[in-house]
Amino acid sequence: MKQLRPYPQVVVSKKAARALKGGHPWVFEGEVRSVEPAPEGGRMPANGDVVDVLEENGTYQGTGLISEKSKIRVRVISRNANDRFDAAFWARKLEWAWAHRKACMGTRALPGCEPDTNCCRLLFSEADAFGGLIVDRYEDVLVAQVGTVGMQRLRPTVYPLLLAILAADGQAVRAIYERNDSPARAKDGLPLEKGFYDFSAPGAIDPAARAWIADHAPAGADALAQVEKSHGADPRVVVRENGILFDLDIENSQKTGFFLDQKYNRRAVRDLAAGRRVLDCFCHVGPFGLNAAAGGADFVRCVDVSQTAIDLARENARANALDAAPDGTPRMGFTCANVLDYLPELSRDRQRLHDEGGPFDFIVLDPPAFTKSRQTVRNASRGYKEINRDALRLLPRGGYLATCSCSHFMTRDLLARAIAEAAHDANVQLRQVEERQQAPDHPILWGVPETHYLDFFIFQVI
Repeated sequence: MKQLRPYPQVVVSKKAARALKGGHPWVFEGEVRSVEPAPEGGRMPANGDVVDVLEENGTYQGTGLISEKSKIRVRVISRNANDRFDAAFWARKLEWAWAHRKACMGTRALPGCEPDTNCCRLLFSEADAFGGLIVDRYEDVLVAQVGTVGMQRLRPTVYPLLLAILAADGQAVRAIYERNDSPARAKDGLPLEKGFYDFSAPGAIDPAARAWIADHAPAGADALAQVEKSHGADPRVVVRENGILFDLDIENSQKTGFFLDQKYNRRAVRDLAAGRRVLDCFCHVGPFGLNAAAGGADFVRCVDVSQTAIDLARENARANALDAAPDGTPRMGFTCANVLDYLPELSRDRQRLHDEGGPFDFIVLDPPAFTKSRQTVRNASRGYKEINRDALRLLPRGGYLATCSCSHFMTRDLLARAIAEAAHDANVQLRQVEERQQAPDHPILWGVPETHYLDFFIFQVI
């Protein structure tokens, strides 16, 4: 780099440089060779600052945000040495992110239903080059998770710009709720907290961001002024997905309130459900089961270990008039049980199977991640094999199985192997109907395997 730059420098190992050249945005603690002052001005970085990343020979590898307490020491946000990290830079990246969601989801809504962009992931951390920041949209409320000190410091810039850009495109947002209660924040030395972001608080809106909004998004400026006047909102949000109402508790539910990544996979189940008896395992608040019922399933049994989730699933079924036929015949049932015990019980006890609404000819398995580290992948593979085997033993010839994994450590090939072994043990042959992944609002960035975490299969037993 020949020009003097105002950013402190992090000099990294050859190993780190190879990873960066391959597209991965992370520099780990052990890959940092030195931290140098900015060539222009001599300033050393504060925690969360913008820093240039250089190879040991001085070659520029990108610019990122430094996290002094994290094992991921730098997360690269740009590989363009001409970028200047001002409000215009962040606005441009936000506009790209929103444009992507409109492009890949804007024309896919079911007939007569809400736009698919009404509930979607707006920012997906590294996949959108906002390392450590996730923002989900639930109608007119955004729910954010901030996992790094760099993004924590940038909230007064990013949040108002995002609201203004959406408002300028006719998208009304009344509040941002922060779910900053993940234990992962501790790795960056950040406190655990949750609540509505107060746009009226001192320092809540960066002056440069406000100036950019005034110059480029007058409609956004008006919308931001309205948000500043409001003081929070109700953390219960009613949303529509695939035309189905869901009452969400964004304050206490898992993740940011809902699992948006399965939107189109739920639609794939819906397309196959007509006339079938469906068993929805690990149902959470019922999205797979309700989609199956909306698709014309004769009966759906939803099962989850959480009584709270089961209660919410039942309420959602009633709210959508999917719990019973017009003559009062039940169309959905709800069971609080550990699926790992429940499936074998149904195989052993035919009366229990009948009481639960079986035999079933369509089973959905949407388990939580069985592994969150490489060290436990072998045990996780065994778990995926067992639940798929137990489900396959319940299905008749011609029945369908929808099954998935939501851990990037459990790769697509590992999951496929576990399913194949399950089919062998159940003495059945599988015909693949579809292979799917996470919805495109959770984009997979090639070279960054952590962004590919959801694999989803539909099979028919033949």
